Amino acid sequence: MILGIDPGSYRTGYGVIAVEGRRQTVLAQGVVRAPRRGGLGDRLRTIYTGVAAQVRCHVPDEVAVEQVFVNRNPATALILGQARGAALAAALVAGCVLAEYTPRAVKLAVVGSGGADKRQVAHMVRHLLGLAAPIAEDASDALAVALCHAHSRELGSKLVLGA
Repeated sequence: MILGIDPGSYRTGYGVIAVEGRRQTVLAQGVVRAPRRGGLGDRLRTIYTGVAAQVRCHVPDEVAVEQVFVNRNPATALILGQARGAALAAALVAGCVLAEYTPRAVKLAVVGSGGADKRQVAHMVRHLLGLAAPIAEDASDALAVALCHAHSRELGSKLVLGA
């Protein structure tokens, strides 16, 4: 079982998938919503407790998280890094094995193009997981991270086994 996490300072997406051979099934998906009011500490606490609750509920074997992408604003990247740290801490305290992926690697694994946009990622996530209804963007991104890890694990085992 893989828990994918798309960290955000206000909305942290999560998605849990089961992997059986080449088949992946969604077990849970959603968004941990941090309060708009209050300080950064309140948001980090909410992210930590929300991710910890998902870890306790689903007991994933592995946790895959998207790395922080620094674009223009270093202050925003720092806050995002702190939110990511809260999510990581919740998984690591529970003893989960951790894997990290760049946004480009996630897009490449799910869509086939590292430059794919969010709409393309969401479409492929729904297609690969057989989901009919649209899902929240942050949850879709988290499921994409989980799928990226599932595909990376599969490729890694084939390389090791020489298949």
